[in-house]
Amino acid sequence: MRRNAEGTPAQACRKPQDTVHRRPKPTTHPSSPFTPPTTPSMPPKPHLPTQTTLTKALSLLSTPPSPLPLTKTLHSLLLKHGLVPSNKPLTTKLISLYSTQSLCLASLLFNSTPSPDLIAYSTIITAYSKHGNPFRVFSTYGEMVRNGVRDDGYLIPVVLKACGEGGVGWASEGGRMVHGVVVGNGYGSDLVVGLGIVIMYVRCGRLGDAEKVFDEMPERGVVGFSVLAGGYARRGCVGEVGRVLGEMRGVGVETNVVCWNGVIAGFNQSGKCLEAVGVFREMMPCEGGVWADEGCVSGALAAVGDLGDVRIGKQIHGYGIKQGLVSDKWVVTALIDMYGKNACAGEMLEVFGEVESMELGACNAVIAGMSRNGLVDEALALFRRMKDQDMDLNVVSWTSMIACCSQNGKDMEAFEIFREMQLAGVMPNAVTIPCLLPACGNFAALMHGKAAHCFSARRGITHDVYVGSALIDMYAKCGRLGESRLCFDTMPDRNLVAWNSMIRGYAMHGKPNEAIELLDGLQKSGHNPDSISFIGVLAACSQKGLVDEGRYYFHSMSKDHGIQPKMAHYATMVTLLSRAGEIEEAYSMIKNMPFEPDACVWGALLCSCRVYNNVEVAEVAAKKLFELEPGNTGNYILLSNLYWSNGMCDGADKVRDLMKEKGLKKNPGCSWIEINNRVHMLLAGDKSLPQTTQILEKLNALSIEMTRAGIVPKTGLVMQDVEEQDKESILSGHSEKLAVVFGLLNTPPGTPLRVIKNLRICSDCHSFIKFISKSEGREILVRDTNRFHHFKDGECSCGDFW
Repeated sequence: MRRNAEGTPAQACRKPQDTVHRRPKPTTHPSSPFTPPTTPSMPPKPHLPTQTTLTKALSLLSTPPSPLPLTKTLHSLLLKHGLVPSNKPLTTKLISLYSTQSLCLASLLFNSTPSPDLIAYSTIITAYSKHGNPFRVFSTYGEMVRNGVRDDGYLIPVVLKACGEGGVGWASEGGRMVHGVVVGNGYGSDLVVGLGIVIMYVRCGRLGDAEKVFDEMPERGVVGFSVLAGGYARRGCVGEVGRVLGEMRGVGVETNVVCWNGVIAGFNQSGKCLEAVGVFREMMPCEGGVWADEGCVSGALAAVGDLGDVRIGKQIHGYGIKQGLVSDKWVVTALIDMYGKNACAGEMLEVFGEVESMELGACNAVIAGMSRNGLVDEALALFRRMKDQDMDLNVVSWTSMIACCSQNGKDMEAFEIFREMQLAGVMPNAVTIPCLLPACGNFAALMHGKAAHCFSARRGITHDVYVGSALIDMYAKCGRLGESRLCFDTMPDRNLVAWNSMIRGYAMHGKPNEAIELLDGLQKSGHNPDSISFIGVLAACSQKGLVDEGRYYFHSMSKDHGIQPKMAHYATMVTLLSRAGEIEEAYSMIKNMPFEPDACVWGALLCSCRVYNNVEVAEVAAKKLFELEPGNTGNYILLSNLYWSNGMCDGADKVRDLMKEKGLKKNPGCSWIEINNRVHMLLAGDKSLPQTTQILEKLNALSIEMTRAGIVPKTGLVMQDVEEQDKESILSGHSEKLAVVFGLLNTPPGTPLRVIKNLRICSDCHSFIKFISKSEGREILVRDTNRFHHFKDGECSCGDFW
């Protein structure tokens, strides 16, 4: 049969009155408005699938994995048939299918279901539980109870688990409400439900209620006793743990390895490391106990790592070898961590070398151990090898490496690894950012710090107390005390770390009154100050020479707060007293310390002796420092300069000769400045910079202006037997001067400058930068090893006391 152009039989297209010899109609252009309308041929109507077909398709899709677009297509067909949400079994199946693909869509479909039944509630509640949303579990269950849908008992353990995961607050009260529902519905005698209630109360910290429920259970077994003992261990209640274990034995219930694991882990969590090791010893077979498994051994090793007793750790290591447990990945990781924390780098690397294949947990642990032992280059090499072997690095791996770099002076490497982490598609979390921010603060890399702050805001983690505390510290180290305080004030919850970070920031900037005020606010907020809080306040007092206030807070530590002074407190007090000219009182404090002074204490005394030209005490301090830090060139330089400034050239020469014998060289002065989002490093006397000529010309012009203003170079600071002109040249090459002039040349007028110095700023550079801040109209911030200096309008925030 002939067909027309559309493929339709020609005979079917003719009207009855048409004939074959009909005159054709005139043709018009398709775009003409007078073109007669035509009726296109309609394609055949598709056949919609039946209800039976859709039901079978839904059952097939319920077998994972099934793609989300296919589920959405099926959902649309069910809607066209009017089967969703009116057909409750089909709707429930669709909710269950969505819950494996998109919890949001599953929740939306459930909320659109009129009068959901028990199966629908069970489906969505179980989905919330699997996705780790305890609050939605509890709230949806409460809605079910209010709507009169009676639970059959199977949902009770799920809801109790959610309340336990929620912890204190709403979960604790919610758990009591669920307990009431259980009793009202007659499920209280069920052992599984009863244990669920006990576990819920333990996780919520209501151990008294947990024990009361357990005592009323018809059968008390090892599981319930283990849960109670572990709960008391997590709270650090040593006596209660012993009572529960004794009662357990008294009723004829034998402890098992799961029970011991729970107790050891609980004591680790509560910081009772010694008790955790004691429990491990108690369970040994020689004392009538049970054989320890991998969990017990790894838990005991974790306790030893925090306890700092490597001897016990080696004994547990030997036990693990005898029992054949050292091939377990958790035991290997715990061994590496224990040796790393106890500064046994050799043993740590030996354990890692015996691992047959590079396991991610062990690699992360050894990177952290290398960081603790200063093996940052080895850690970087291992990390690169892990990347080259295409290991699936997780956020812990990247974060550990960033922390390793930032804690060991590899700040630029920390930035680079952070960038690589994001390129690899690994999302930084609330632990990564606090590890990165110290690197920003070390070099006053403000733009990098701000970028990390913006990233945290986008990720919604700025309200985390540790992220907030790290931001406070970073802004303070970058000279932005206002932004630091703003971060502190906007924190929804402040822990002791946040308070101490802000106090330390004020101390760094020489603001003792604000630091003291903050200490009072800390106590009014319900927190108790710790030793770090008082270190910050004492350091703030030392920056302004507030001797009386420093003495008060030093004695208040032990008298009012029960905190015994540690080495750092004595070092800060020695700094405070000696810098204020009380050299003899500072020396007397050192001699009466309850423990042997370290290098920080003697170093603080030697620095002040240099300021006040106290040669006698300086020689005592220097002798101690030469014994404690034989390779620290700064101590030799301080004593030599003191001799030189007092005309004792023979003494200065002897110290210089001693340095030559030991092969020691003076560390060059180094300064960093951030310009256009890039950190530049300048060394003292460095003439390799691209702008060396411009820098020297600008320095010379500024020196002429200073001379006209009556400010002469302090050439007495140069401890070298050279001409006066050469001394001036040496002073002009100090790294902080070069950094400031470099900033003047490369920033618009009026732009604040921030400089970091690796040594203490000398008085000549201090006078130079004071003059520049006024003549050039610049605000200049210089952070040396001692404090921050804010130069503005020819004045410095230190008041020439540093």
